Amino acid sequence: MAGLTQPSPAFWAGKRVLLTGHTGFKGGWLTLWLARLGATVRGYALPPATTPDFFSLCQVAARCAHQLGDVRDAPALRAAMAAFQPEIVLHLAAQPLVRASYAAPVETFATNVMGTANLLEAARHIPTARVILIVTSDKVYAESRTARHDEASPLGGGDPYSASKACAELLTAAFPMPAHQRIATVRSGNVIGGGDWAADRLVPDFFRGIFAGEPLLLRNPAAVRPWQHVLDPLCGYLLAAEHLWRAPPAARASWNFGPDPASEVPVATLAAEICQLWGKGAAWQAAPPQAAPHEAPVLRLDSGKARRELGWRPGWALPQALAATVAWYQHHRAGGDMAAFTQSQIEAYETA
Repeated sequence: MAGLTQPSPAFWAGKRVLLTGHTGFKGGWLTLWLARLGATVRGYALPPATTPDFFSLCQVAARCAHQLGDVRDAPALRAAMAAFQPEIVLHLAAQPLVRASYAAPVETFATNVMGTANLLEAARHIPTARVILIVTSDKVYAESRTARHDEASPLGGGDPYSASKACAELLTAAFPMPAHQRIATVRSGNVIGGGDWAADRLVPDFFRGIFAGEPLLLRNPAAVRPWQHVLDPLCGYLLAAEHLWRAPPAARASWNFGPDPASEVPVATLAAEICQLWGKGAAWQAAPPQAAPHEAPVLRLDSGKARRELGWRPGWALPQALAATVAWYQHHRAGGDMAAFTQSQIEAYETA
């Protein structure tokens, strides 16, 4: 993309990358991109959590060494890592949903905190592992209606998911790792893109409603979120790993990957844009007032550090991100080849 720093095929070609969470939405997109860059990828994750799912629709298993496993199973994770001897470890496996964390708080903390501890413990015994990247969330920060969070902002968490990710940040900062390893945490905004089918997320809920001929009910239409296409933070993760590879031994860091301010819009604005792009059959309305688990009303990220240190910036503004997302679901509804279509969107992101 003109003027945009992109991951280097020369760097990634032949790199041995262990990726947890490859059966999920972000993990599936990242696996396809890594394979496109020439990396040798081993995925370790639970089976896909939804039907349909990105992993199956896009034939992700054909692009990696696919292994089912749970990050809470420390012996299995350590054995998988020892057998593969990765050079780079990308940890995306998580319980990723705020509302689900209220229903299953212990599972959420076990996966997001102890799963991260198990990953770090396994990685620190791997002599080939040089870079470890832990993916957390913009929700690791203490809530503020006005602040734009940078990497030094106070951590917090008013719900089990957010708190578990903040705990993963603290754990990563304190975990003893060997001197040859470089480690970082990365935090991104609300990602959108084709192939997300998770429950209680705006875009998947919207397209389920469209396919069922029902309007989307918005719980918090005024809530402001930092919307970005999934390829934007994934580009940041890859650039961060390249940067860490060149960093001094024992380097530790964290980076935010958020959209430009123009892409920080209320939920209702995003819903209206999707309706306009889709056309007939897309509609939304405010849900009736009801008691609901707490969610932060405003989230904003400062990504200046990633711009300065990594040369990263958002590649697709919100109109482009929404157009690509709607096109993906339209192609799926028409019975298209989603593996090929997803590859075409990655190529478009790289070359536009």
